[in-house]
Amino acid sequence: MKLTSEAAREQMFTRRTLFVGAATGGLGLLLAGRMAYLSIFEQEKYKLLAEDNRVSVRLIPPRRGWIVDRNGKPLAVNQPDYRLEMIPEQIADLEQTLADLTRLLRLPPEEVARIRDAAATQPKYLPIQVAAGISWNDFAAINVRLPDYDGVQPVRGFTRYYPDGDSVGHLLGYVGAPTREQYLAADRDPLYLHPAFKLGKDGIEKVLDVPLRGKAGARRVEVNARGRVIRELSTVNDTPGQTVKLTIDRDLQSFAARRLGPESGSVVVLDVWTGDVLTLVSMPAFDPNTFSDGISHKEWNALMSDDHNPLINKTVQGLYPPGSTFKPVTALAALEYGISPDATVHCPGAYYLGSHRFACWRRGGHGTVNLDKSIFQSCNVYYYTRGREIGIERIASMAKRLGLGHDYEGLSLPAQREGLVPTPEWKRRRYDKEWLTGETLNTAIGQGYMLTSPLQLAVMSARIASGRSVVPRLVSGGSTPGTIDIDPEHLARVRYAMGLTVNGPQGTAGRSRLPIPIQMAGKTGTAQVRALTSATRGANFKSIPWKYRDHGHFIAFAPVEEPRYAVSVVVEHGGGGSIAAAPIAKDVMTFLFAPEIAMAALERLEEGWGREAAQRAAVAAAAAAAQAATPPSPTEPIPDA
Repeated sequence: MKLTSEAAREQMFTRRTLFVGAATGGLGLLLAGRMAYLSIFEQEKYKLLAEDNRVSVRLIPPRRGWIVDRNGKPLAVNQPDYRLEMIPEQIADLEQTLADLTRLLRLPPEEVARIRDAAATQPKYLPIQVAAGISWNDFAAINVRLPDYDGVQPVRGFTRYYPDGDSVGHLLGYVGAPTREQYLAADRDPLYLHPAFKLGKDGIEKVLDVPLRGKAGARRVEVNARGRVIRELSTVNDTPGQTVKLTIDRDLQSFAARRLGPESGSVVVLDVWTGDVLTLVSMPAFDPNTFSDGISHKEWNALMSDDHNPLINKTVQGLYPPGSTFKPVTALAALEYGISPDATVHCPGAYYLGSHRFACWRRGGHGTVNLDKSIFQSCNVYYYTRGREIGIERIASMAKRLGLGHDYEGLSLPAQREGLVPTPEWKRRRYDKEWLTGETLNTAIGQGYMLTSPLQLAVMSARIASGRSVVPRLVSGGSTPGTIDIDPEHLARVRYAMGLTVNGPQGTAGRSRLPIPIQMAGKTGTAQVRALTSATRGANFKSIPWKYRDHGHFIAFAPVEEPRYAVSVVVEHGGGGSIAAAPIAKDVMTFLFAPEIAMAALERLEEGWGREAAQRAAVAAAAAAAQAATPPSPTEPIPDA
């Protein structure tokens, strides 16, 4: 019994041993087979995975193409930039790293909040920009401490730079980081999440963003387990964007911006034969360098609250009644209707339509007025009379032919406004009312519903000067403008009268004759913001709140005999065109022919502006000091009971 039991146990042990041995052998064969499969058939896959762990591919954002002026002078370039980035997935303690970097780089709280938000929302493997434009000393300090900060990488790249600052702000626009919508529209291109990649956000930068953008490059680097770069393996350089050459004259652009000085307004200069835009200035403006680097909430609020509207491009977005600068349009419409330029109108100082009085700017009237005198003396009554004779349709037709009421598709500027040339059909659509004769009278002198932009006024001036259907352009090329459908003799007569406005003995812009042996023709204009009396517009003008003052307009071309340049100047709330806008046009036109003389005049003006600003600051400081030093009034005694 005992022997049988011992044999049974031995037999059981043997079976178990064989089973365990077979299982172990099978598992070994399975593992060996799997290893053979992985090493032979899956070799390429795992080789690539291992390579990915060892090698990191990092995008190189493309450098934007330069923007240069007609003479090749730079308007927008790229300059070296030192910045710091971090990759969240390689950072063990984000808060500690942020605290250390904040101490080293003096990061403001809003920037720290931005970094935290980016780390929480975007893919962990993508770099986040910690700081840009850091100094060399800070850049070196970070490099020295780099072994202590996993996932932090200093980068040398390029940033957009605009040498002329705010003088080209509205013209060129600025660049900035892509929005979420742009990222999604680009099929989640990882380049759009790169902190150094920028897109055009306004102006030329936005409209010509694609050719300016270029193509990204990449570099392969070997990294350790913590993601720190060991060595660079290979690099595919980025392809810079195209260089864009504009029709702008950089020196003239800068001069015009400076000449506007403390005023709020715009200056546009066109080549009357080609339509080339030589100057497109709107002031005050923003500095695109500040916008490209990221503007603070404080700076943004200051721009938004400024009553001079520095964020609006007044040249193409500002709309104003053209005032008397529109009178050449009505004059040409009257000539086309068949009214002789020598036919006269008597101006007693007002025109009556029924019981309604339409005043002339000269209270005593202009007496006997023909077409020439109506332009160089800017007689309202002449245009009330002619406007009523010819009707609104003919006036509107002439305005359209001279470029008003249009936007210009080839201009490469966003957010243009086409203004308004009113007609009876427009009024019926807009207000469901019939057109009134009094509205024709107002339109004939550039008031009422009529609205134009400074650019349109420059186009109008250029078409009158050249007789060509000039269309403004900022990039050279395109067809040569054809002749406009207006009788050349009529244009010549209006040009002659506009010449008398500046150079004649009784012209309204006689003080703005050029200080060189070249004559300029022009037309002044004043656009009402609200009803003001003649007395108020005179000696007491400065006492009116700025926002209620009249706008000043001036259009011009030169030389009178063979026009080459046309200019439009608008000064918001500057008063009459002859006192506010014409002197600016005079200096801008002088710069085109004699820059030394114009610069000397500008420097004298800037000295005066500086003294005035200093005086205003001193007065304000003295008032504040006096208020602070004044003791509080004593408490009145309580009367006896």
